[in-house]
Amino acid sequence: MIENASDFALYLLEEAHVATVTGDAFGNGNCIRISYAASVENIKEAIDRIAKALT
Repeated sequence: MIENASDFALYLLEEAHVATVTGDAFGNGNCIRISYAASVENIKEAIDRIAKALT
């Protein structure tokens, strides 16, 4: 069961194999943060994996 941003970030890591972090360090623990410091191809792949995990 996903109850908070930490649970959601862990779910994405385990199910989609996509690493995210919570927004705690940036003042909002209810959100996740995604780094865009990757190639466009890798970002598209990550988005596809997230979409599949959430479907």
